[in-house]
Amino acid sequence: MLTPTTLLPAFAPWFDVAGLAVFAASGALAAAKRGQTAVTLAFFALVTGVGGGTVRDLLIDAPVFWVHDPRAAAVCLTMAAVIWTTPVRWWRDSALAWFDAVGLAAYAVYGAAKAIGYGVPPLPAALMGVVTACVGGIIRDVLAGEPSILMRPELYVTAAALASALYVALGLVGLTGAPAAIIAALAGFSLRAAAIRWHLALPAYRGET
Repeated sequence: MLTPTTLLPAFAPWFDVAGLAVFAASGALAAAKRGQTAVTLAFFALVTGVGGGTVRDLLIDAPVFWVHDPRAAAVCLTMAAVIWTTPVRWWRDSALAWFDAVGLAAYAVYGAAKAIGYGVPPLPAALMGVVTACVGGIIRDVLAGEPSILMRPELYVTAAALASALYVALGLVGLTGAPAAIIAALAGFSLRAAAIRWHLALPAYRGET
């Protein structure tokens, strides 16, 4: 059976950790901006960081990654500690949004690749990429009482879908490994970056008859 490390370049595990750190930071910040305790910051960081990957692994019948890799929880708790010990004004929303865009694209590709490695068909594998990239943020928003990213018109989930679907599509035409991962991640990041810069959004349902 293939594994994600045979489908993604050698730097993928470290890229995975970097994406995990960004999402964990966003979770900790959500709690910090509401004046919560250190324990709550740690909880938000962990849930946001590992939420998407946990759901993905359960759905594809894989060992839950952070239960077997101590680095994942350590990264989340470290980010919570960093946020706890620094002023919120150091963490600009705009800067975090750009880092989040990188993590979104990388996680979408990584999630799709892992699903393929566990024998998931192409379409569900692409959806597993979206789950990996977005579910943690959805959980964070629900816990924080914020409108979910699913309910915001600005392109977010769409960018993750582009990255994961493109990675799967490139694999179907014979392009795998580093070239496919880089192309797909860049496409997803570019769409998310454009949405941040120009506030791009999909048309909303108007209910007209």
